[in-house]
Amino acid sequence: MIVIFKLLLATALVIIFVQDVKERQVYWFLFPLVGVCCGILHFKSTLTELFLTSCIINFSFILFLLMVVKVYSKFKLNLKLKDVFGLGDLFLFLALIFSFSSISFIITFIFSLLFSLVLHQFNYSKKNHNNVPLAGYMCLFYLFTYLGYWSGLIDSVYNI
Repeated sequence: MIVIFKLLLATALVIIFVQDVKERQVYWFLFPLVGVCCGILHFKSTLTELFLTSCIINFSFILFLLMVVKVYSKFKLNLKLKDVFGLGDLFLFLALIFSFSSISFIITFIFSLLFSLVLHQFNYSKKNHNNVPLAGYMCLFYLFTYLGYWSGLIDSVYNI
């Protein structure tokens, strides 16, 4: 049964990556699918109390991050949040809340943002889009993270 959720998660992450990079549009139902699959895999690997605590802390981290982006976009860039940050990015952030324990989540989330920045710098000159396919790049990073964990290269993502 767990294998089905792993396959669904990997497939959804790949589809989000491809759609976001090519079209800058992603099917909305993929984000809840990612959230449910991440949540089930995390829930099955830890205690209920730890799962709920991690989700609350992860949500708080995302909320803080979004507030910082909102303040920065308003005062520094003089733009509205919707002009700086895509709805798909928000949906992915919310779906990933259920993915890992808090420390692992914060570390993987920050490194996925750095990965997205580096990847976009390499691809920026080749594209004619002005925006970054953040959700797509992050999905690619999370796919690599999950594959590393499932193959045994990464020791644990649920206990740290």
